Amino acid sequence: MSGGFVRWLRESFSSLSLAFFLSVIVWVSAVLSSDPTVTRSIPQPVPLEIEGLSTELTILDSLPETVNVTLRTPQSIWDRILIQPNLVHAWLDLSDISEGEYELPVKVRVGVTPYHVVRVVPDEVVVRLEKVEIKTLEVTMAILGEPALGYQKGPLYISPSQVQVSGAKSLVERVKSIQGEMDINGAAESQRRAIKVKAVDENGMDVVGVRVIPDTVSVNQLITLLGGYRNVVVKVVTEGELEEGYWLTNISVSPPNVIVFSADPQLVDALPGYVETEAVDLSGLSDDVDLRVALKLPPGVELAGEESVLVRLNIAALEGSLPITLPIDVVGLSPDLEALLSPSQVDVLITGPVPLLKSIKASNLRVVVDLTDMSVGEYQVTPVVDLLPNSVKVASILPMNISVVIRSLAAGEGQFSPTPGGTVTPLVTPTQRPQMTPTPTTSPQP
Repeated sequence: MSGGFVRWLRESFSSLSLAFFLSVIVWVSAVLSSDPTVTRSIPQPVPLEIEGLSTELTILDSLPETVNVTLRTPQSIWDRILIQPNLVHAWLDLSDISEGEYELPVKVRVGVTPYHVVRVVPDEVVVRLEKVEIKTLEVTMAILGEPALGYQKGPLYISPSQVQVSGAKSLVERVKSIQGEMDINGAAESQRRAIKVKAVDENGMDVVGVRVIPDTVSVNQLITLLGGYRNVVVKVVTEGELEEGYWLTNISVSPPNVIVFSADPQLVDALPGYVETEAVDLSGLSDDVDLRVALKLPPGVELAGEESVLVRLNIAALEGSLPITLPIDVVGLSPDLEALLSPSQVDVLITGPVPLLKSIKASNLRVVVDLTDMSVGEYQVTPVVDLLPNSVKVASILPMNISVVIRSLAAGEGQFSPTPGGTVTPLVTPTQRPQMTPTPTTSPQP
């Protein structure tokens, strides 16, 4: 029986093979119809990675950062790549190669299958490898500018004083010095700063492609006074009185400190730490003013630089208050209506600069209630002070609200006229803040 089966299988092999082949074709056709194969370029360039580079080697030239990749994949795989572009990797394999120049193929792998790499641009990259070299060099610091008058440069301290240069051997050999710059122009005290340094060649040109470790150093340039020089505070001296009703709010001086010198150092050492200005006359002043003022120096002591200082006087008017009783005027009332005000006058307290308050006359002010668009009835209305000068404010109005009764003239009740206003006299004279005796303002000695 087994012999008959074998004979049947031999006679039917061609038919079975044909049936299997046809079934495979049908299956492939079904798969392709539901998940067709597409050939497309990845929309975004793929980053080019470096793998296998020895720590003893470095790459001399710049390499492409990305490559363009074209794949042939089923549509379902392509859809996944579009959602997860990091599934595609491109790299150069630098394993087991030594110093020299190589033309290496760009390799591509995809994190899902199946796929076929159709094209990579560029498909090869030239790589030059060179041994890494490290050397240690002293830091050189260029100090730009000069200290302020009367000062001198002292010792210069750099920390660390040596740094390392790392990179390709040919580039490191070009480095002749490590340099930095610090500007101290006009400095009147020691300067401590963090300065970035760089590698330069014998011509002072930057050497690109090497690393300086560390690339920032701490620099301390000591700056001291020359012998016979001294830094002292300026003290402003005043005399006279401001115009009545004004006070001195502030005195400032520029510069607040000056440098004095003498051929005899004992003369400057004997100074009390400050020098006075010539007396500044305040008589009749009523506004801010800037003045150039000379300094009073003892014999044998001179001023380094300008022979005067700028003194700024800030002057403001004293603030006071003025109570006034004023009648109330009606505005905006329709001609066929009349208004009864209760009360017909109010007490107003105004505040402002005393000189301005003294010039105010009650006849120049008025208090009004605006009855525009109001009809017959009884209202509570807030009076408003009108015609106030600038810098003068209303502190209070008593009462804050008044009663207003509006009635019609056509009703035959007769017209009511509010109590007319007469000459208003202040209840008291303007009150002043206590007179303040200005004290010269000086700047602290550094």
